[in-house]
Amino acid sequence: MIGAADIRKANILIVDDQEGNVRLLERMLRGDGYTSIASTLDPRAVCAMHARHHYDLILLDVEMPGMNGFQVMEDLKAIEKDGYLPVLVITARPEHKLRALQAGAKDFVSKPLDLVEVLTRVHNMLEVRLLHLETRRLYDEVRAAQTVSERLLLNVLPQSVAERLKAEPGLIADSFPDVTVLFADLVGFTRLSERMSPERLVNLLNEVFTLFDGIADHRGLEKIKTIGDAYMAVAGLPAPAPGHATRAAHMALDMIEGLDRLNQRNGEALQVRVGLHSGAVVAGVIGKRKFIYDLWGDAVNTASRMESHGVAARAHLTEATRLRLGKPFLLEKRGAVEIKGKGAMGTWFLSGRTQKLSG
Repeated sequence: MIGAADIRKANILIVDDQEGNVRLLERMLRGDGYTSIASTLDPRAVCAMHARHHYDLILLDVEMPGMNGFQVMEDLKAIEKDGYLPVLVITARPEHKLRALQAGAKDFVSKPLDLVEVLTRVHNMLEVRLLHLETRRLYDEVRAAQTVSERLLLNVLPQSVAERLKAEPGLIADSFPDVTVLFADLVGFTRLSERMSPERLVNLLNEVFTLFDGIADHRGLEKIKTIGDAYMAVAGLPAPAPGHATRAAHMALDMIEGLDRLNQRNGEALQVRVGLHSGAVVAGVIGKRKFIYDLWGDAVNTASRMESHGVAARAHLTEATRLRLGKPFLLEKRGAVEIKGKGAMGTWFLSGRTQKLSG
């Protein structure tokens, strides 16, 4: 709320080529309690002064030699990007009043100067100007908060899902008949955590997961979540993608290779165990205050089993995923593995690539 005290502290500039008029206006304003008043007899100095001081009100004489008030207002428009000119023109000619308003001035006072008219128009215009500035400030704050909110939303939701949620708040659930789910777990991380400080542990985990995030972006997978030292991603949603198994297989090998390079820089010996399975899933958003985009279905459970029954520094995959892979990969048959809830399953190890591919 803008009060009288706020108005009296406003920053005011008086522009008139007649020193007597400047002194008269200063006495009027100071007598009414205004404390921040500047003045100039040179209209060519106005724009530079306003650019430095951002006046809340400019009392501007229209008829001045060298540069009239209308020309000053045209130059001021280059500074006031939102188009609001805080100008109260001073004129003795009636035809100049309408022209000044059309040029962007917000009000006018007539010569000879009348104390009551000047103080009333100055007060009213400053009230509107300060309200305008406060409204713009609040708008900027709302926009900044909205930007932060949207960025945070995109950190937990795929962009297309976030856009849907903003457009139509409510339940989001989709069925995807064919995707490839990837689970990864850092082997020996629990033992490592026992000898590390909390800060170093979190920094290391952040470095590893940042590496994995970059690989997911490069290979076109959607990161779903991390749980402790486990990482989950999926290829083929929220937009169906051809070659989703190939994308996931490349990511699995990239993760193993990338972690080796990270170990060389950090002097650690971390290893990752990766599991892959392809099939149908249901994906959706759960939660009201803290959104989570998650997956459900047999394909999710099976991919998790591939990881937990896998081997350190290797990618373990099902027959379903193997059948979707093309020639760029080297595969090693593992044979039947007893999987909880599934019984004996024929599985494979992803041993490498037959050629270097970027995608």
